[in-house]
Amino acid sequence: MVGGHERNGLRWIADAYDLGFTLTLSEGLSPYELLRGIGAEEPHIVPLTRSAAYELLTRNADDHISDLDFLDWEDEAEVARLTDGGFLPDPPDTIVRAGSAAGWAYALEEFQCRTGTYLAALSRAGRAFSIHRNAKGFSRVGYALHGEPVTSFEPGLPHLTNGVPAEAALGFVVGADEPGDVAFLRFLEAESDLWIPWEETEAELPAAAFTGERL
Repeated sequence: MVGGHERNGLRWIADAYDLGFTLTLSEGLSPYELLRGIGAEEPHIVPLTRSAAYELLTRNADDHISDLDFLDWEDEAEVARLTDGGFLPDPPDTIVRAGSAAGWAYALEEFQCRTGTYLAALSRAGRAFSIHRNAKGFSRVGYALHGEPVTSFEPGLPHLTNGVPAEAALGFVVGADEPGDVAFLRFLEAESDLWIPWEETEAELPAAAFTGERL
């Protein structure tokens, strides 16, 4: 359980999304600009809570929509909106939800890392970061600046770096006392004074659904 005093930084994300996550941060963009930047069409962006997104993402294709706790399946307009957006009838490959914090747009993604593919484009207004951890504990950090990729690395394994070493590009050196993704989240907290309220990420945020053929 994430303690209340820890929820307003960034490090809590690694605990709250312990089965895998991607956090993406784009300086100078709005949440809708971020979602459009990864291929979402604005008419198909739907506000979803984290729990609703998780239900849609992890349901079986054969399950009836009446099994979805958050949805009144007799609400034809809402069912149509979710269907048009690609959330129904089959589960999407990933759902990306986006918000804003102190001049940045952020995106949270369970399990997958669609946003990492678009990091250079998401840095057109300044800096962009992606922090990904998969279910096996593998982590990867990406950094782009003004439309150009700068570095992509696995914290603690410098030989797996693509681009400029993390220490040279960002001044980041991973310690030995915590996982690499947590160390980088701590680094971002200190360097940028960024924080994302846990409560905000549990509530409704603009969300877009993607399947493999949209990548």
